Amino acid sequence: MLSIGFWELVARAILRNRITILVGIIAITVLLGLQWKNVKFTQTEANLIPADDKVNVDYNTFLQNFGEEGNLIVVATKDQKLFTPKVFTAWTALMEKVRNDKQISLVISINNLQELVKNDTLQSFQLKPFVNPQKANDALYLQNLKKKLFQNQPFYEGLLYNKNTGAVRSAIYLDKKIVNTKARKDYVLHTFIPYLDTFYKETGIRLHASGMPYIRTLNSKTIIDEIGLFIGAALLVTALIFFFFFRSFRATLISMVVVIIGVMWSFGIMGGMGYEITVLTALVPTLVIVIGIPNCIFFINKYHQEYYKHANKAKALQRVITKTGTATLMTNITTAVGFATFIITNNVLLREFGVVTTINILAIYILSLLLIPIFFSYIPAPIPRHLGHLERESLTSFFTWIVNTVKYNRFGVYVTSIVLLIFGIIGIYEIKISGSIIEDMPKKTAFFDDIRFFEKEFDGVMPLEIMIDTKRKNGAMKLSTLRRMEDLEQTISDIPELSKPLSIVNLAKSFKQAYYNGNAEYYELPTSQEEAFLLPYIKNSLKNGKDNQLKSYITSDGKIARMTCFIKDENGEKMEEIESRLRTKINKIFPEPKYEVIITGKPSVFQKGTKYLLDNLLSSLLFAFALTGGLVALMFRSFKMVMVSIIPNLLPLLMTAGLMGFLGIPLKPSTLLVFGIAFGMSVDDTLRFLAQYRMELSRNGWRIRKAVFATFEDAGISMFYTSIVLFFGFSVFMLSSFGGTVALGGLVAITLSFGMLSNLVLLPSLVLTLNKKLANKQEFIEPTIDILEHTDEELDALEENKDQK
Repeated sequence: MLSIGFWELVARAILRNRITILVGIIAITVLLGLQWKNVKFTQTEANLIPADDKVNVDYNTFLQNFGEEGNLIVVATKDQKLFTPKVFTAWTALMEKVRNDKQISLVISINNLQELVKNDTLQSFQLKPFVNPQKANDALYLQNLKKKLFQNQPFYEGLLYNKNTGAVRSAIYLDKKIVNTKARKDYVLHTFIPYLDTFYKETGIRLHASGMPYIRTLNSKTIIDEIGLFIGAALLVTALIFFFFFRSFRATLISMVVVIIGVMWSFGIMGGMGYEITVLTALVPTLVIVIGIPNCIFFINKYHQEYYKHANKAKALQRVITKTGTATLMTNITTAVGFATFIITNNVLLREFGVVTTINILAIYILSLLLIPIFFSYIPAPIPRHLGHLERESLTSFFTWIVNTVKYNRFGVYVTSIVLLIFGIIGIYEIKISGSIIEDMPKKTAFFDDIRFFEKEFDGVMPLEIMIDTKRKNGAMKLSTLRRMEDLEQTISDIPELSKPLSIVNLAKSFKQAYYNGNAEYYELPTSQEEAFLLPYIKNSLKNGKDNQLKSYITSDGKIARMTCFIKDENGEKMEEIESRLRTKINKIFPEPKYEVIITGKPSVFQKGTKYLLDNLLSSLLFAFALTGGLVALMFRSFKMVMVSIIPNLLPLLMTAGLMGFLGIPLKPSTLLVFGIAFGMSVDDTLRFLAQYRMELSRNGWRIRKAVFATFEDAGISMFYTSIVLFFGFSVFMLSSFGGTVALGGLVAITLSFGMLSNLVLLPSLVLTLNKKLANKQEFIEPTIDILEHTDEELDALEENKDQK
């Protein structure tokens, strides 16, 4: 138990050692500032699934055999002027510059396209340039070249051109070694994008660019740019609200100093722990501001209340700590618990977010506890204007309405709560789980428009990979295996959400076409008779050439084949249904244990990761409920109080979930975080109210009704102020260009608003109803943990005893 005596010692230690404490805070800030150099933005993609999960094991098996699949950048245009001498020359120059960069491993473009031709002497297929560069200035030649591409190169349909719309693109493969490094970002931002800008200046044609390396780079750049926006906006909004409440520049200034130091510490803590800035940890500095300001409000409001009573500044400062020490500590712990629940998930991304936020919440509490009393000890006492907020008419009217509602219309409160509960439950059944990788990306950016362009013209840029292990050498090259794969490709073609697949089947067909002198009518699998004389050509081709296309779709021993198709991101939520359909076909044509077939790729991993996250966060939310209930049980040793603490905080979560269902907001990583964050913050008000209520019981002769309404006069104002700050603080995230961050900020703000009303209306109603039989102090068992705000009489008695000694 943290007794009065303990907080008395803390208060004296703080006020008697002000200089030492300030020097210590400065030293810690400097030390953490030295860690800023270690803060880096992550260069890898967020993976929500544990490393040992089968989904990740399958994906890593694919990467081991075929390398990084997310290294493709695509550039395209639909402009018909591409096949004119000036533009085609500029296009060729652009692609040659790209191809010559050391960060690029391969470029497949019309200007450097190679077509297969047979060499009977060597019994091999050879690659011959598709374009004659000496004729590239001939307009008629270029028009014939376009016809030849569209009519006689079926292998490249869907890969390099769209026959129906005339769209043409190039495929640029980054060196796989730099895909997850800073070199990728530097290349895309400082080399590749300037190339595109130069092309635009020369031709007037703005090219479309996309692909996972390109998307990831511009997406992460936007995240980094928004960190400063969030911090600045949060400081501005909270400062304005704070000043509006307290009408004091001095109070506003110290609050800003506290949270700014907290932000500096947050970066230092991340750097010191070696954590990279991810899409989640990027929110931590702003969360420090949003969570830190309510701490400042509570301490400063309590200081003003104490000074208003007896006009003794020293006594008021000491009473701020001694009367509220444990209560404020416990409310900050419950906030930290809301974030700490992420630590128990088996996911590095969430675990790091949980660790960093938990540490920073406790750090900002300590800063508030130390700096606010010290600051006010050096400045003059509050003047009447600073205390005017305690009797503001608009605030008084609001609380009068709440008190009257609780007094005279509790039945209406319960009916409304039940209706809202039903609303939430019905809405929950309407919620969908998002499988979209790009849904949370900034929709008002050029690179998002480019994503939609490629989805329309080339059925997306998100690869779905199928890996077929025949478990025998050269098994993937046998005609029987190729026919099975062709059968599977037909199933893929029948699924409208998927693009035309690319595999060794397409290559085998192009080999046959090449064998028959490039006649497109022979673009088909060889017959059994043709296999015998085609096989030597194929095997010799696999041996020759450093970067031939065959090696991208089959392992060097011929055991494992790869099949790639693309899926539009908007169809990510259908991934489970698509995989089920594919698996049904795969089980028929590739029976186990003769074959092993893996379906993987980034869209598949992301969709499964979202489901995994949902399962884990539901578990962690239940853990948060249990932990909060346990804390309340320790504090009050009353099952009734456990129920009273949980119900008002569960209802807002259900209402928000219902709202998401009715508004069509899907469950995705960003929106799933809402519930854990909002619960951890909302339960603070519950504990604050119950702590004050317990004290008012003893003050008012254990008369329940009088104690409940007396609680409004003290705790109600702080609960209202902090809820308003939290609402506008989280609303800052709605300035983001990321849909997920907007959803997170808006939904948390709405949930906390529901939570405030629930804690001010439903909570006291439940207290009055469930505890109406309480007749005397003995029926209210002494708590295990004393979080009560101690009375003036208790503190005066303690001080008298010490003076006598």
